[in-house]
Amino acid sequence: MSIELSGPPLRATYRLQLRPDAGFDAAAEIADYLAALGVSHVYTSPYLQAAPGSTHGYDVVDPRRVNTELGGAAAHERFVARLHEVGLGHVIDVVPNHMAITGSENPWWWDVLENGQASRYARYFDVEWHGPEERLRDVVLLPVLGDHYGRVLEAGQLRLHHAGGRFEIRYGEHAFPIAPRSLDRLLAEAAARSGSQRLAFVADVLESLPPSTEVDDASIDRRHRDKEIARALLADVVGDEPGAGPAVDEVVARINADPDAFDELLGRQNYRLAYWRTAGSDLSHRRFFDVDTLAGLRMERERVFRETHELVLSWIESGIVDGMRVDHPDGLRDPQQYLERLRAAAPGAWIVVEKVLEPGERLRERWPVQGTTGYDFLELAGGLFVDPDGEGPLSDVYADFIGERLDYAELTHEARYLVLSQTLGSDLNRLTALLSDVAEGHRRHRDYTRHQLFSALREILAAFPVYRTYVRADAGQLDDADVRYVNDAIAAARARRQDLEEDLFDFISDLLALRITGEREAEFVMRFQQLSGAVMAKGVEDTAFYRYARLLSLNEVGADPALFGRSVDAFHARCVEARQRRPLAMLTTSTHDTKRSEDVRARISLLSEMPGAWAEAVGRWRAMNERHRRDGEPDRNIEYLVYQTLVGAWPIEPERMLAYVTKAAREAKARTSWIDANTSYESALTAFVLGILGDEAFRRDLEAFVAPLVHLGRVNSLAQTLLKLAAPGIPDIYQGTELWDLSLVDPDNRRPVDFDRRRDLLAWLDGSCTPGEIMARDDDGAPKLWLIRQALRLRRERAEAFGPRGVYTPLHARGERAAHVVAFSRGETVVAVAPRLVHGLRGDWRDTELELPAGEWHDVLSGADHPGGARRMDELLARFPVALLERTGGA
Repeated sequence: MSIELSGPPLRATYRLQLRPDAGFDAAAEIADYLAALGVSHVYTSPYLQAAPGSTHGYDVVDPRRVNTELGGAAAHERFVARLHEVGLGHVIDVVPNHMAITGSENPWWWDVLENGQASRYARYFDVEWHGPEERLRDVVLLPVLGDHYGRVLEAGQLRLHHAGGRFEIRYGEHAFPIAPRSLDRLLAEAAARSGSQRLAFVADVLESLPPSTEVDDASIDRRHRDKEIARALLADVVGDEPGAGPAVDEVVARINADPDAFDELLGRQNYRLAYWRTAGSDLSHRRFFDVDTLAGLRMERERVFRETHELVLSWIESGIVDGMRVDHPDGLRDPQQYLERLRAAAPGAWIVVEKVLEPGERLRERWPVQGTTGYDFLELAGGLFVDPDGEGPLSDVYADFIGERLDYAELTHEARYLVLSQTLGSDLNRLTALLSDVAEGHRRHRDYTRHQLFSALREILAAFPVYRTYVRADAGQLDDADVRYVNDAIAAARARRQDLEEDLFDFISDLLALRITGEREAEFVMRFQQLSGAVMAKGVEDTAFYRYARLLSLNEVGADPALFGRSVDAFHARCVEARQRRPLAMLTTSTHDTKRSEDVRARISLLSEMPGAWAEAVGRWRAMNERHRRDGEPDRNIEYLVYQTLVGAWPIEPERMLAYVTKAAREAKARTSWIDANTSYESALTAFVLGILGDEAFRRDLEAFVAPLVHLGRVNSLAQTLLKLAAPGIPDIYQGTELWDLSLVDPDNRRPVDFDRRRDLLAWLDGSCTPGEIMARDDDGAPKLWLIRQALRLRRERAEAFGPRGVYTPLHARGERAAHVVAFSRGETVVAVAPRLVHGLRGDWRDTELELPAGEWHDVLSGADHPGGARRMDELLARFPVALLERTGGA
């Protein structure tokens, strides 16, 4: 896609995770370091006003303000001024799918709770106001209570609070507004107690407000006007008129002491307080996946788009911001519509989308963006370092250890079933109700029961082969890929549920493929697509990936653990395609969302080359650590995950390891979970982890096993880093990963980064360092920092070779170890050479050689010069583990 970009030329991005303790001023302090490293753009986590204490920024509460906890508008100005001063561009993370709804910090959501459907913001949020159940109509369900509503109310845990004419319902740390109309009786009683005519007048004004179900513009405007008048008058009355305030407080105290009166007041609100477990089945609004504090936005409405993006787009227009990463577009009703609006508003911006592509899936051509955020590249490049010959032996080792042979496809199906029955049950129930309404309008299908519709939908969603389709039902637009994915899911569901009528599956298939159309039918299609992505994310990424531990380096966002390794030819083919289709897509190997860092994966992947040694090691560890288990706990699957994690992340502090394993066990949802914590199991798991880490015999054995893998894992890391820096696209460096980084899943990968250490090491590299001296500081991370700095310098100097016009040409090695080489040229002036499967290589290239293109070549990493023609691999990589050559003469 050809889009002329504005701003500084893109060379590479550096991702910064802003936090309250590392805000704009801290980011400004390292701008000169990042410029010296060689990146062109600083790419930040979201920094619009987020929920108090947010450590990530994806919980925006007010998109019209800069986050005050990061320093606010003044610090933001200093930050962007510093970026421009050192010549860096800026890319920001935008969150269009949802907002945080944690309390009054979000003024739009607060207004919705106060005024219901009559709120000016009621149509901003994806709320189903007219659901199938009478008790949930015209209200927002708020599942925040620690017990059943009646028990909480009767225990006095809910309190009505009044101060200065303002009223709130409070429950622990939660606060909720009061519908103005519902205060009429309270104020009338207070007026009678105090004799205040002004209080009585306010009560009459509130009683006359239009009900929240009247949503025409005139009623909404009148309601808002009269409410504000009454609120101002009430504040004056309780502040100025003797006896009025105390009388109000007396009525408040009476209500707090009377559960029946309190219940009557709560029954007049625009929300329904409920036990937190009801979220799994009864929610009336769309969330971000299963996070109750993040409510979905109706970004398809132009007004919502305009108001949520006004500040960000002003930064684009003024040149403060050059590009955007779009978070979770799959949650949107119509991603293409959103991206077209965004492109129209920011025609020269670099835009990439956090779209997770399944292996073999392609980003939609119609989307006016530069590409994805790079999970597809992560999977492709990472697969090169997994030995396909190890699949059978490692599968046997895993099965022997856990006592059963897991079928990954069946496991993912079960995991998706689980989340549809639990955390995403509300979404499935709403979709079932919608399908029931649709079926009612078709006489051939109206007799299907709700249970049959529910069962069919659950089966189709559990079988869906990708995150979602991108059918635009209102416009009648669908692609061949959409039809193919629907057909695959329907066929799989039909095979599993032969007890359901084939005609029912045909009906749903016809709806999803737009062979049956209509207004309600279109609504069903669009809602189905929003749910299928959530099912994949929660069922596969956040459940199955923690249940299936054959080789953890494959359990990554956008990857398929059943796909054991990638061939060099497949890598080359995808790179050729990327240069032709999306040459400015982001390339990544670590992000804030990856399950484990690039360096952890690089080391774990070595196990695919040494299944025999691995089998012996885990067999020993299982025997020696049996004494640390309690009554057969923890289970063997989590134990196997623990050993792989230790191999990948060693050395690791007990606190970090324990936090990771606890999260992994809860995400797996097998023996414990976030919503049903099994304290007995978790206690045994904690004792096991701390026990083995405190066991000197085990630690010695573990360290002896890991020791020879450390250097090989680093070679793998250098190889995949080189591929990222030289392949078609824009490489991204996640904060801190310019040195070795053995981080695990969040929040472990969002820990503070020691930039002083990195600055000092970069300064040392600026001296006259030889490759030998750099490799001698391997433990400090010098080789990785050197590779990144040199590659980014070359990308600046040879911008044409690395840009969209820089042709990608595969180079093929010859000889006995040719399969261990990945090499290619860019623009005929740059050559990248990386080893793979290095454990099996054992440092011996034998007769393997690589044909360099004609000319004279200089390796910017080793300093060596090479003529074109056949060059021995042991010569090319004699002084540094990878090679990056530039043509210095000849043709």
